[in-house]
Amino acid sequence: MADEQDVIIIGAGPAGLSLAISLANAGFGVTVVEKLPRAVLADPPADGREIALTHRAADILQSLGMWQNYPAGDISPIREARVLDGKSPHFLGFDTRGTQQTELGYLVANNVIRKAAFEVASSMPSIEIISDAAVSGVATTTDAAEVRLADGRILTAPLMVAADSRFSDARRRMGIGADMRDFGRTVIVCRLSHELPHNGIAHECFHYGRTLAVLPLNGLLSSAVITLSADQSNAMMQMPVPAFEKLVTEQFESRLGAMRLVGERHSYPLVAVYAQRFVAHRFALLGDAAVGMHPVTAHGFNCGLYGVESLTRALRGARTAGRDIGSMSVLARYQSEHRRATRPIYLGTNVLVGLFTDDQMPARFFRSAVLRLANRLPPLKAGITRQLTGRA
Repeated sequence: MADEQDVIIIGAGPAGLSLAISLANAGFGVTVVEKLPRAVLADPPADGREIALTHRAADILQSLGMWQNYPAGDISPIREARVLDGKSPHFLGFDTRGTQQTELGYLVANNVIRKAAFEVASSMPSIEIISDAAVSGVATTTDAAEVRLADGRILTAPLMVAADSRFSDARRRMGIGADMRDFGRTVIVCRLSHELPHNGIAHECFHYGRTLAVLPLNGLLSSAVITLSADQSNAMMQMPVPAFEKLVTEQFESRLGAMRLVGERHSYPLVAVYAQRFVAHRFALLGDAAVGMHPVTAHGFNCGLYGVESLTRALRGARTAGRDIGSMSVLARYQSEHRRATRPIYLGTNVLVGLFTDDQMPARFFRSAVLRLANRLPPLKAGITRQLTGRA
């Protein structure tokens, strides 16, 4: 079947499978290659990550038939967001006033998103998923893209798309570099129960030397995202549960009362990535392989979905016009559109992170002033709110 397909996608993560579904809906035949076993794709384990989704992203997921597969209890609304700086009494707040929305966005666990993506993709006859398959080589010729598997199989199609993480092996094999920013930090994520209601408010607390995000889940439950220096992460991961709970409760200044760990702690290195090119002849990058965002602005998977929309639109237009879907002239349209959509967000996020993690006194003074000033500028807040909701 693979030799008859239009597109080969490397990576069956949420971005890769979303693209496969979108292309299948547009009439393309797709093969997805993934190193994980099929059983893991069908029932992914919880990994601690809660994915923030904008309204635009939710619309895309609904059009793909994935949103409908999320259990209602696993979709948590974010009704307000607050950015706090150290012990300052000032905070920058965002809510839905002045919009037609009742929430800023939603939180859905990563494993729930992955499971729904696989359920939809595996039910579509024009999508072939080759699991438990390692890619040993990729190449392109004048007429085709070629993916070689470790078991000796060779797959060919007019176009190959890499959606195999921000550390994409396919991107490197195709000679495309990436601008990487290693923050020297680690993110620790976990779920916590608490005594008081969060009222749907997400908090981003920039403490000196450490960042704590507390994200509202349904009920008396929140997701904690702790960003700290990598050399301190092992100690926090190994900290006894009572001591860890006490630390997070105190760092959050007991806003939700006593907090209790639910499940396990998970840690991830913090590296942002922006590919120097998104396309080459018969080759395109998608998701984190193209843009791997710092999580502070919660745009990671949202940007991936916007890329799904852009790439599908470019390929559908090419097919309608009778053009080669793997040609540079077609793929350049996707690259241009996706760079315009993601570059400002990527750079702006890194500037924000730099400002709020600099513990020098000038930076402390400046960000305190920024928080006070931004609250007094409704047009600025409205613009940021549009970015948060995906309605810009």
